[in-house]
Amino acid sequence: MDGKNTHRVDSLSKLTKVDELRVKIMELFDVEPERQRLFYRGKQMEDGHTIFDYNVGLNDIVQLMVRQMAPPAEVVKDKEAELSDSDSGCGSTQSESDKNSTQGEEVPAASTSAEAAAPELVDPGFGHYKINEFVDARDLNMGAWFEAQVVNVTKAEKTEGEMETQPEEIIYHVKYEDYPENGVVKMAAKEIRPRARTVYQWHQLEPGMIVMVNYNPDDPKERGFWYDAEIQRVRETRTIREIYAKIRLGNAEDSLNDCRIMFITEIYKIEEPGSQNDAPTGNESPLKRSNGPECKHCKDDLKKNCRLCNCHVCGIKQDPDKQLLCDECDMAYHTYCLNPPLTSIPEDEDWYCPNCRNDSSEVVRAGEKLKESKKKSKMASANSSTQRDWGKGMACVGRTKQCTIVPSNHYGPIPGVPVGSLWKFRVQVSEAGVHRPHVAGIHGRSNDGAYSLVLAGGYEDDVDDGNEFTYTGSGGRDLSGNKRTAEQSCDQTLTHMNRALALNCNVSFNAKNGAEAKNWKDGKPVRVVRNSKGAKHSKYAPEEGNRYDGIYKVVKYWPEKGKSGFLVWRYLLRRDDSESAPWSKDGKERIKKLGLILQYPAGYQKEKENKNEVEDGTPEDTPNKSKRKRKSQGSESAKSSPAKTPKKTKVEAYKLTKEQKALIKSDELNKKVWDEAMQSLSLGPKFLTHVEEVFLCICCQEVVFQPITTECHHNVCRECLQRSFRADVFTCPACRHDLGKNYSMAINQIETGPRVLKNDTSSTDPRRRVIYFAQEIRLHIF
Repeated sequence: MDGKNTHRVDSLSKLTKVDELRVKIMELFDVEPERQRLFYRGKQMEDGHTIFDYNVGLNDIVQLMVRQMAPPAEVVKDKEAELSDSDSGCGSTQSESDKNSTQGEEVPAASTSAEAAAPELVDPGFGHYKINEFVDARDLNMGAWFEAQVVNVTKAEKTEGEMETQPEEIIYHVKYEDYPENGVVKMAAKEIRPRARTVYQWHQLEPGMIVMVNYNPDDPKERGFWYDAEIQRVRETRTIREIYAKIRLGNAEDSLNDCRIMFITEIYKIEEPGSQNDAPTGNESPLKRSNGPECKHCKDDLKKNCRLCNCHVCGIKQDPDKQLLCDECDMAYHTYCLNPPLTSIPEDEDWYCPNCRNDSSEVVRAGEKLKESKKKSKMASANSSTQRDWGKGMACVGRTKQCTIVPSNHYGPIPGVPVGSLWKFRVQVSEAGVHRPHVAGIHGRSNDGAYSLVLAGGYEDDVDDGNEFTYTGSGGRDLSGNKRTAEQSCDQTLTHMNRALALNCNVSFNAKNGAEAKNWKDGKPVRVVRNSKGAKHSKYAPEEGNRYDGIYKVVKYWPEKGKSGFLVWRYLLRRDDSESAPWSKDGKERIKKLGLILQYPAGYQKEKENKNEVEDGTPEDTPNKSKRKRKSQGSESAKSSPAKTPKKTKVEAYKLTKEQKALIKSDELNKKVWDEAMQSLSLGPKFLTHVEEVFLCICCQEVVFQPITTECHHNVCRECLQRSFRADVFTCPACRHDLGKNYSMAINQIETGPRVLKNDTSSTDPRRRVIYFAQEIRLHIF
């Protein structure tokens, strides 16, 4: 699995079993099927499945790991004997530690019960507060005061460095009333004070007073916690009363100025230590203050069901002892509300709700077979009873790359694709962005328009005259069962793709009788691709493959009864392209100059050659044939004489305009990159592909968008570099040169400002509207 040896496996189908693939791999790598571990995109491929089940695409790489031979059985037994004694020792040690830990947990429980058995006030003999007395205690983290109760009073032990004459510090052990989960907290005397009990009247409040108010720093208009505050100003009018104060958040330096107090009828006097002796006797709990609600959704209303602070299923505020808290989303669930319900609280430390839990049965582990996919189970191939191998050929392969130069709803020509470009298969046309659908004849949107179409002669009503042709709309055929074509069986309607193509006509839409444009050239452009299947009906179709023939406009559209007897929608399209038609004399010369030839998928020709060699060698190698083919004299001479090397067609060099040269010259930061790209000008149209390669972002593997040219002269998308910095990686993604945490991400932009591409003003994609340096130059070259 070191990647040193790579072999191509030909003649595979999408329905090829993994078992069959192992046999082919054995012939190439000389590894027995039992020792093969095949991996594709992190998944281990198992027998019984097809390569379609693992979504293996054309020219994809499957990794092979060779299993090591198992050691002899005697060696394994010896190792198990050595480990048996140590394993038993570990088990006994673990049990003793469990016993010790269990005994240690019983001590705090006894002390807690002892503390709760003293309801009366107990004077410890020192300090201002008695045991079981109600006080206000400050939270040291947020600076707010909370209602608490003293459970014990002790003196702090003096260290060796302290003077004996120094007074002893008293430690108060308190517990918060509303937060029992915090347990007992040790506090100094300055962090607690007598429970606030006196509420100020409005006429008693004056600027400069230190009082205790309710305030919410996060949402000042909502109820929050209790803080000390200094009144700054008091304002009273005929209708309103306002108080503004400086909120003290613990330390004197940490405060919030000019805060409006919303609850002016709940301003408490700060009680001094010792003032509780003047209060009424008894240890009854004073009136409880109102704090901010724990749940902002229901405001802690006991009569209101809430799925956020209570059971996430029923929302009923009952049986808190039967609620489980999810360790992932922190939502509560009643044990009896779960499906299936639980009879008791699980003993596991971690518990996850049905929405957060990962079902272990759905996880495919190494060595397990794939789970049934809902998407693939609905495919026509899954429900078909035919034994035909539909997985071979190029009709069902997926795209190996995607056109990102322009968006999918782009009108007009594709940059870098000249008229006359030829592709062997439709999937290649889709990869180039000229016509994106693999099968459909029209690409468009019913609320926008049509972007491209394929003229393949599939309808008997089509008439092709080259510079204009009559096109038949889609629909009216029964294509059930995953059929590609069928006879006309019903009327067509002006909906979906038929409507999209009609919207390209420069006239008001008419769904009943159609319409004809007076100024047809102002209509939306349509890219037209002719397929070789139309050669039996038209002399303008290519001899092989698919050819891009340029831009056409819809002149008119109308309904009529076709040759099949059903209603069809017809469209008249006329050519409106500055580039010469590929069948014209000028067009043929231009194709020859640009060196446009039929493009094949990667590895297709090599596979075809290997297949032909195998087929040519079979007749002579078969011993059971009664007759032997006679070799002709021409074949013998062909074998004896070496094959002539085909003469290479001289390709016209790519020519840059003055404006393009000026743009390239102004990009001084990328001078080295442009010098490398300029060396491929002699390759003609391939120069554009080379420019795209040298300006590829190493992070997203797309052409740089809003490029940042680093100090080390590498180009990265600004968004990609920002993502890297957010992950605390402050180096160049290409060479790991240290850029620094405070690196200025200045976009390498042309000084004259951004430009807008012609023929693309309708695009909403920022990649097409605002084009920066390298991207602008590249697309401008196109």
